[in-house]
Amino acid sequence: MTTIKDVAKLADVSVGTVSRYINGYKIKEDNRLKIEDAIERLNFSLNPIARGLRTNKTFTVGVLIPRISDIFCTQVIEGMEEVLNPLNYGIVVCSSNENVMQEKEKLKYLKNKCVDGVIVMPVTSTELHVDEMTESGIPVVLIDRLVEGRELDAVVCDNVNGAYSAVEMIINKGHQKIGIIAGPQKIYTAKERLTGYLRALNDYNIEVNEDYIVYSEYSKLGGIEAFDQLMSLEDKPTAILTTNYPITVNSMKVLMEKGLQMGKDISLCGYDQTELFQMFNPPVSVVVQPSREIGIQAAEILLKRINGDYSRFPQIQRLKTQLIATDSVKTMF
Repeated sequence: MTTIKDVAKLADVSVGTVSRYINGYKIKEDNRLKIEDAIERLNFSLNPIARGLRTNKTFTVGVLIPRISDIFCTQVIEGMEEVLNPLNYGIVVCSSNENVMQEKEKLKYLKNKCVDGVIVMPVTSTELHVDEMTESGIPVVLIDRLVEGRELDAVVCDNVNGAYSAVEMIINKGHQKIGIIAGPQKIYTAKERLTGYLRALNDYNIEVNEDYIVYSEYSKLGGIEAFDQLMSLEDKPTAILTTNYPITVNSMKVLMEKGLQMGKDISLCGYDQTELFQMFNPPVSVVVQPSREIGIQAAEILLKRINGDYSRFPQIQRLKTQLIATDSVKTMF
């Protein structure tokens, strides 16, 4: 049976260095590469139970997201795996289904599973039931959404400037009648994106038309009624900003059902990049969030806390978005 001594010998490093690598500590990059090569060549595998007894860790991380089917969440988890997989951490993924009570139950479930830490995308920005977890020494890192009054590590995007850049682009193409399908204002990201929309209109001296601001749940069927509402106005907007992926997809669906052509009959700018959006003619203008980077940074912060490093706490990382402008937003002059 292969042991860490065999790995250390083949990698030409000390047993202690291999042990530090296995237990998630940072080591020199060249040592890491040699150890990983030795592990692969020797087909070395760890006994997770014995490992947990030695280290008082289970080497599992809990991830709680609103919807498993959400492509943004999937891309964020892929970023986490880039960091956690090489350290032999497992991920337990749970869905809250955008329900606060389910979120509470899933957090309890993860705590009972003795995970070493949890990464959460909260249902709402007004409450999060993590006191039992944090009091037990289990670190929690938020992604995408902050929670009011809670001092927790977080990785979020600059939602205000993301929405602002989209509306600014629409204005610069000659639009004055700009609608927005905003999300629930109890959610941090939705609130910030609406702020960016309003700030852009104000900066360009465009009067806010309350009829052009409609709200939708951030759910699988989000945006359908809201888009229909905007298109039913007597004085319709010429362009619409949709503020998350499902709302963008469903708005396009309604648009096509009505026989309208994006970029001609109505201009559209969405949120979150996917291959699907690039398959349309024209491709969809979108605000792109660095989903993979969100996952990477959240996992790195969580590992730091798991290993007892609480310097610079709470650590809140704000990542920049990128705007991809296409002909889905018509030039009006």
